[in-house]
Amino acid sequence: MAPPEIELIRVAGTHREVGLQMGEAGRERVRHTVGSSWDELPSGRTKQDQLDLAAEYRAFTAPRLPWLLEELDACAEGAGVEPLELFATSIEEIWYEPRPPRTAGRCSDLVAGPAATADGHLLVGHNNDLAPEAEHQITALEIRVPGDPVVLQLGGIPWLSVGWNSAGLSLTGNELSPNDERVGISRSHQVLEMMRARSLPEMVAMALRPDRASSYNNVLTSADGGVANVEGSATDAEVTDLDDRGHLAHTNHYVAARMLPYEGDPEYAPSSNTRYERACELLAGQSPASITMNRLRDLLADHETKPQSLCKHPEFGTPRSKTVFWCVADVTDGRIRYGRGNPCDSVSQEYVFEEYPGREAAA
Repeated sequence: MAPPEIELIRVAGTHREVGLQMGEAGRERVRHTVGSSWDELPSGRTKQDQLDLAAEYRAFTAPRLPWLLEELDACAEGAGVEPLELFATSIEEIWYEPRPPRTAGRCSDLVAGPAATADGHLLVGHNNDLAPEAEHQITALEIRVPGDPVVLQLGGIPWLSVGWNSAGLSLTGNELSPNDERVGISRSHQVLEMMRARSLPEMVAMALRPDRASSYNNVLTSADGGVANVEGSATDAEVTDLDDRGHLAHTNHYVAARMLPYEGDPEYAPSSNTRYERACELLAGQSPASITMNRLRDLLADHETKPQSLCKHPEFGTPRSKTVFWCVADVTDGRIRYGRGNPCDSVSQEYVFEEYPGREAAA
């Protein structure tokens, strides 16, 4: 039986106003996330240690992203939690030190550029793997702030796992394990900034900001067909594009030769590589100019390499990891399909941006 649809919450106004609305709408979820976080403290660290460390990141972030602090503090107010505690839960870097093995896995991305698709559009597919209990917390947020592009994001409240905006930009990607993390702008805050961008070069520059604390592998694409895969750490990065057939795949380990020295979880990397190689194999097996949104969802639903399959199920042998949501975006047209749970058994929902680059000209 397919899981229920993902709720779409629409918020609008100033950053403070949208923060309040998110906190009020997600009150129980935010309170649960903040309250349960202290049960998973890194070894040897107290709650006060964690808050003191979060305060260092907050002091660094406040003058650089003041709008973000305004939004997060308002979200905390709306949910009825302490602002620093909410901020602490958002700093992924401080929850992985000392770093535990990441055998649960995270995400898989498949991109088909215009030369590889049936209609010449750019398509992006993404599976998000988390603990099974995270599945019911997934929310879709539409955010409208005057002066910024309209944003649609999937993830928690207020956190972004993947997102798109009305300027024609798409952000998906994969969590990495960089070994050079430091106090700076958290990767979980970088992606929120990147959704305010109006061009792919601006988005890439935000991904490469030199004061970052670490980095995801950011899969960035634009409605005009641009693609930038930013495989980064705190201090270095490699930016790549589609291959010769118009394909791109990435999972949760460093692939670029330049970035291999930054791999902080070499024990998990082979598991991620199983998904990566399978994704590359599936894309390579498609006929030229043939991939559609439906076909890309079929590829995301692949079980061939279980338990480390693209479509991950606990019953395959990963009890602490499953695909909690999937999405396929037509970045050229501003059309996103997504669903809760596994792509092999999920209700498909669709969001289409009202205004989008090039749509009037194409019409």
